[in-house]
This record gives sequence, C-alpha cells and structure tokens, in this order.
Amino acid sequence: MANYDVKQEVTDKYSLRGRVFNKIREDILDGKYRDHEELKEIAIGEELGVSRTPVREAFRQLELEGLIQIVPNKGAYVTGITAKDVQDIYMIRSLLEGLCAKWATENITREQLEEMEENVYLADFHASKGHLDQMADLDNRFHHILYEACNSKQLERLLVDFHEYVLRVRKKTLTNGGRGKTSNDEHRSIMEAIKENDKDKAQELANEHIINAYDNMVKNGLYNIYGTNEN
Repeated sequence: MANYDVKQEVTDKYSLRGRVFNKIREDILDGKYRDHEELKEIAIGEELGVSRTPVREAFRQLELEGLIQIVPNKGAYVTGITAKDVQDIYMIRSLLEGLCAKWATENITREQLEEMEENVYLADFHASKGHLDQMADLDNRFHHILYEACNSKQLERLLVDFHEYVLRVRKKTLTNGGRGKTSNDEHRSIMEAIKENDKDKAQELANEHIINAYDNMVKNGLYNIYGTNEN
C-alpha cells in the first residue's frame, strides 16, 4: 500500500481526480470488475462523464495502491485484493487497531464515548431483531468512532484504507455464523476498557477482535470471494 501526503489526500478527496479515483477504487473493491479484467479509459470516462485525463491519473494512483497493473502499450488490468492480501491486511490491522484503541483511551471525548455506547446498544437491538444490514452499518461506524478518537490523522487514514479494502468480505463475515452478535460483544468489551481508562486492556481486546474476525472468516471460507491466494 502506498503512503500518500495527508494534506494532498484531503485536497484530492473532493477534486475531480479524487472523485474519479475513489469511484474506480470502490468499483474494484466491490467486485464490479473481475480479476485481470482490462479497465478501458474511454469507457470509464464516458460512464463517469469525464475526459480520459482524470481517469488516466486515477489509474496511476490505483497502481500505487496495488489494485491495478498498467502494462505499457497494452492497458490497465485489475489485480484487486487476493486472499493473501486479506490475510496480510487483517494481521497488520490487528496491531494498528490495538494501538488505535490504546490512543483512543487517552484521547476520546465525552461525545465520542457517548456515541460509542449508543452504537453498541443499537447493535444489540438490531441483533435481537435479525437486522443484519443495520448491524453491518453500526459495526463500520464503531470502528470509525474508534479511529477518530485516537487523535492521529496518520493512524486514522491507514485504518480507514484497510477497513475499505476488506469491506466486502467484512459484510459477509458479519452475516455468517452469528459473528455479528459476537463482534458487538467484543466492541462492548473494548468500550468498557476505554471507559475504565485501561489502555493496555483496550489495546489487547482490539487486537484480539480483529484476529477473531479473521479466524471466523477463514473458518467459514469467506476469503474465497477474493479468489485465490495468488499474489
């Protein structure tokens, strides 16, 4: 994964280039394009209502992220996220989420903690009703509250990116084998550790939470939605 200048990334987010890049990346991660499929500048430009220039610039950025490969004189081809990539992301993310929870314990605001508590209670309610889509949305929001609370733009950016890379498999995981309810129980434990100002416990629980999510994914064979283990 490439490291980008944070100020430039914020500026680009709402620019034409940024919007084109984010849309193509979202389509790749959502599975709109198959592995090794060629991405055509003209077709994508027409679909998005833009010229080839911002599409070409987006391709370069996507290549830096490892989501496509540009072959000179041939074209741009999707490489996407492999099962091995998912494993790597979860292992790295487990360490970063632990650090994030530790820093969040030191920096979380009253408003953020109140939103975190409400999030956990709402997820419990939707779990009792079998509302899987709402649970997935609340799960995403819990992690984003945690990222915001750590008070580090650099760490938040990294975690948001990793979170998005595996969003498709995360949605599958949360609706399989009762993982959604278990995941929220783990969120509650992390939240309680933060409330108790126990940063070491919060770090350990957040680390275990991501490892448990990955283990559940492997147990249920859900990594197969990303294809093979090839790099």
